[in-house]
Amino acid sequence: MTAERTAHGTVPSPGAQPRDHPRPTVPVVPAPARGAAGGRFPARRPADWPASPVPLLVADLGAAVLGALTLGRSGPAVLLVLAAALLRPHRPPRLGQGALDELPAVCGRVAVAGLALAALLAADPPERELPAAVLALGFTVHAAADCAGRALVHWRRRVALLRQPRAALVVGPAAAAQRVAGAVLRHPRCGVRPVGIVADQADGAAGLPVLTCAEEVHRALIQNGVRDVLVVHPAVRAQHGPLLRALAESGCAVWELDADAPWYPAPEQLAGFACRRLRPGSGRRAGLRKRVLDVVLSGSLLLAAGPLLLFCALVLRISEGPGVVFRQERIGRDGRPFTLLKLRTHRPADEHESATRWSVANEQAMPWFCRFLRRTSLDELLQLWNVLRGDMSMVGPRPERPYFVAQFSQAHPGYAARHRMPAGITGLAQVNGLRGDTSIEDRARFDNAYIDTWSLWQDVCILLRTAVALVRPTGS
Repeated sequence: MTAERTAHGTVPSPGAQPRDHPRPTVPVVPAPARGAAGGRFPARRPADWPASPVPLLVADLGAAVLGALTLGRSGPAVLLVLAAALLRPHRPPRLGQGALDELPAVCGRVAVAGLALAALLAADPPERELPAAVLALGFTVHAAADCAGRALVHWRRRVALLRQPRAALVVGPAAAAQRVAGAVLRHPRCGVRPVGIVADQADGAAGLPVLTCAEEVHRALIQNGVRDVLVVHPAVRAQHGPLLRALAESGCAVWELDADAPWYPAPEQLAGFACRRLRPGSGRRAGLRKRVLDVVLSGSLLLAAGPLLLFCALVLRISEGPGVVFRQERIGRDGRPFTLLKLRTHRPADEHESATRWSVANEQAMPWFCRFLRRTSLDELLQLWNVLRGDMSMVGPRPERPYFVAQFSQAHPGYAARHRMPAGITGLAQVNGLRGDTSIEDRARFDNAYIDTWSLWQDVCILLRTAVALVRPTGS
């Protein structure tokens, strides 16, 4: 194995350490379905009634039917109902959202459906046209019925939550968590009822019981039917990352708020606290979509780049001798090791140097073709095979060697949490300039932000930005 360059930041070079230096133990990231102490949380539970989109869908379609009946023709009626179904919002309502909050959006959707219907009718023979007054009446009935139906749905949800609020756990320092829990309990209209505090240790403050281990969290989850988790400070995510992922996998909604910053930017509010929904890790459906993208792209690129890879391997074999493929152990998802593949551009002094040396010294002394492979990232093309096999993904946190994973996990909170998603050829940190000798803390922050806000479109954007960067390569 060779001491190849890495995609992480500057640390003191460990290459000068003694040959018998003990190898650190790599921390293993717990599986998402397990708590911090190994307790298994209940499997994903079905969503409760207030979270179901069916009532709002029924209200939208019922309003569309009433608007269509006003028009008095079957053809336009069918078109209006289909338009209402397609234009309705597919995201769940925000916390505390009501009919008045939705009024502009509802009117806008109804207007779009009405204008599309009017345009289709204008293309018909004149005898099939509808008068403008009839179209305006249909729009008015449709919008009024939709707002009334949605108002009824929201009212029923508020009544249901007042009668039986959603049980919640508050995660964070005990004092701040007790303060947030008290504020939420004083505002029952928000529909959330904290039942416990999750903290490293109790500080003696009166209030809700403090849960300090995974067994206590598991017991509270079962006994109280916990549905929401409130994280009282953004910094808590890194500290309690495995626990939050386990709670999210069990069906809990995880909300982040900052109890000490009233100006904290967030799209929603809970009892006066600005908050936003977190989605720790990716679910099975998201993982399947990501895997399909990986297989399609890696397979296509391997076929397209096959001749180029063979040419580079042939040049390396002629100029540098046998052994053109570089293999090195890296840490992937959930702390599992795998063998990463590259084209060999450097030969180390021994295996210890390969495993513990941070970067290759005097890179300018390399043969010109090896420098060319590094600066153009062509030596990374073999990692497409790792993606096709399932060891890696096209987009994700860059993998590192076990020696440095152990060091960085101890020095930088949140670094180990990067391993809750498969390692990638490129990632959000890399397209933001965090390549080569740059900050490890910044890399971990960007990688965790990518995981928390993952979407398939974000992967596509990162791949496009990577392709643009390859046109003007700078090396790493």
